[in-house]
Amino acid sequence: MTPTVPLSRLDSRLDELILAQAVRTPAAVAAICGRQSLSYAELDQRSAALAQDLTARGAAPGTLVGIHLDRSLDLLVAILAILRTGAAYLPLDPDFPAERLAFMVEDSATKLVLSQAALAGAAPPGDYKRIEIDDVAAGSSVAAHGGSSADPIYVLYTSGSTGKPKGVVLEHRNVVNFLLSMQQQPGLAPHDRLLAVTTLSFDISGLELLLPLITGATVVIATREQATDGGELKALVAEHAITVMQATPTTWRLMLEAGWQPSPAFKVLVGGEALPADLARTLAASCGEVWNMYGPTETAIWSTCYRVPAAGAPILIGKPIANTRVYILDKSMRRMPVGLPGEIFIAGSGVARGYLNREELTRERFLADPFAAAGERMYRTGDLGRYLTDGTLEFRQRADNQVKVRGFRIELGEVEGALAAHPGVKQAICAVTEVRPGDARLIAYVSAADGAGANGVSAADLREHLRRQLPQYMIPQHFVGVATFPLLPNGKIDRKQLPSLKDSGLIEDAYIAPATATEITVAKVFAEVLQVERVSAEANFFDLGGHSILAMRALTLLRRDCHAGLALRTIFEQAHVRELARAIDTLRATRPAPVMAAQTQDQEMEQFQF
Repeated sequence: MTPTVPLSRLDSRLDELILAQAVRTPAAVAAICGRQSLSYAELDQRSAALAQDLTARGAAPGTLVGIHLDRSLDLLVAILAILRTGAAYLPLDPDFPAERLAFMVEDSATKLVLSQAALAGAAPPGDYKRIEIDDVAAGSSVAAHGGSSADPIYVLYTSGSTGKPKGVVLEHRNVVNFLLSMQQQPGLAPHDRLLAVTTLSFDISGLELLLPLITGATVVIATREQATDGGELKALVAEHAITVMQATPTTWRLMLEAGWQPSPAFKVLVGGEALPADLARTLAASCGEVWNMYGPTETAIWSTCYRVPAAGAPILIGKPIANTRVYILDKSMRRMPVGLPGEIFIAGSGVARGYLNREELTRERFLADPFAAAGERMYRTGDLGRYLTDGTLEFRQRADNQVKVRGFRIELGEVEGALAAHPGVKQAICAVTEVRPGDARLIAYVSAADGAGANGVSAADLREHLRRQLPQYMIPQHFVGVATFPLLPNGKIDRKQLPSLKDSGLIEDAYIAPATATEITVAKVFAEVLQVERVSAEANFFDLGGHSILAMRALTLLRRDCHAGLALRTIFEQAHVRELARAIDTLRATRPAPVMAAQTQDQEMEQFQF
């Protein structure tokens, strides 16, 4: 049954809905993080105090306030406080490079940034007032801000094809429609507990953090470290009796690799990238409900959803959520017949205001809706799909060079532009390849600039150059040297003819042979898991294509071959072969090796030492 949200309800602001829930259930637990919890009444009180402070510093309708915080209860307090002033919030991920954060602050003209004392040394550069949430004194009331449901609620920067990220401006009514629709389908009730695992800079975090708060449910916030550790996530689900969780396919695989066994009452929401059929079958066979979600940032998070059947049916993206229309159009903007593919256009209450300070790009992607009343707009997704005879939608592929890697949206042009800015690079082209199911990697094909030297450029140099501008998820795992790029008859590069990883000349860092027995073991394990020929003693696991799921696999092999009770966190913190080998040697010297041969994977995971 398609959810329905009366248009009159879209006159509400999100902060009004959350505060109304706080009045209905003041003593209920709104949020938990670690050993701390927050009732709805406490959320109201703390956000009121912060809103009072922000208002005194200039926060008001039409302004932006940056959120530069680690994952904690403070995230919820900050979001609600900012909205209570009438302002909108701007996620500033502490893991993003300083240069990228500085661009976002300057481009958005943000003059206030909420942070915390622990992040003082990592403050984004820029001309703004920094407010430490730790120092805000108690307050009692907040003056009315006079805002409306048409005000911006947040600005979220996504990867940009021109080489710079672009800010998407969402309004309260966009997000309110989305949340009220999600409340009905897939559904959330006051008794539910939802585990939030997604960074605030990824738009799907809006469902995780905000949907429970308008419902009277409880959101359990995983810390940054827990969100990348399948064992920790499995433990959180059990400890807090989690009933609902949303994550990318990568995170679901991570939990399954850790031995997680879902209950029949558990509700799974999957989105951010295509849901593989094998993963869908595994989840649907054991969970109460599995929902495949689809939608771009520009149309308020998810625009369609589909309940995945337990049988091996095709994985679809379902039907539009409330007050949402999805068109399949040809190049002349005519509707395609049922069964025939075309480009996906999304219209209705979720369509964002547009891109911040990017009027030309806004006009290009946000078009007048020819099938609705004057003034209605639709968003051109760049995705290809088709309608089936029962009215459900099937996603086919992208029509451009935007890709998804482990749920993160990446415009290849932005990575290519950053690489081209390196003085040793003449030209760069990026692509994504799936090394094996669930293991997608970003590859950069690079031709060296004239005068770059006999050895061209090194992979380490290119990574260091990119880290100053791009977040970690946009750094290619492999760099391939190309003398000349294959061309199409029209002179454009033929991406389909780019060499595969097996057939290409990888740009590798200088090889340093592992010296100790432990270094040799670690290097062999890394090579096996990453499917590369050899690994240098100075190599970094994540630079070579490693990610959370592969780290879990490496952990299992290292604990077996090195006879040490190694923690997953150690691989993340000491990812170089030599560093990790030293950590293992130290661990073995100070602790006896655990006996694991007769244990199940579940029992083994419970012994992780964090």
